[in-house]
Amino acid sequence: MPWIFGYGSLLWRPDFDFEESAAARLDGWERRLLQGSPDHRGVPDDPGRVVTLLRSSGSAVWGRAFRISPQLATDIVAKLDRREQAGYELLHLPLTLAGGRRTEGWVYVAGPENPSFLGSASLESMLEQIERCAGASGTNRDYVLSLDEALASMGQVDDEVRRVASALRRMGADPEEALSYSCP
Repeated sequence: MPWIFGYGSLLWRPDFDFEESAAARLDGWERRLLQGSPDHRGVPDDPGRVVTLLRSSGSAVWGRAFRISPQLATDIVAKLDRREQAGYELLHLPLTLAGGRRTEGWVYVAGPENPSFLGSASLESMLEQIERCAGASGTNRDYVLSLDEALASMGQVDDEVRRVASALRRMGADPEEALSYSCP
């Protein structure tokens, strides 16, 4: 049975039929807010900022694996190819499901060579971009906050996502405090 590994918006909005889902870990990678979203969380002239994965020895990314029916796999992957069109490629990688079961899964990754890759930015610059951007799937702010909440509901914290989400939550009260906040 094929598995799809979600580490971004698939955590709270898989938008496809699946037979089973489980918390899962992808070893040797880290989640980073480095990818531009010119369609879902931004527009071509002002892309939002979403997560991708970078290879990182000794790191691990927690997400959710979705087991899909082999009969629906072609249609689901075609739908996900349209959703993840802005620079993402489909990789087949080893996963560890909660409880220790090992399997393989399809994972969408957008590397630094793709045209929508934004790269690193200061916290201040990221916050300005995230607050400003919106696209067909909603605001970039909602994306970051929903990702942080989805991870928390799994008992997981991603340091970068939490740092940015915490700063976004503080921005309404005191923008200077939001910029000086660092993740504990």
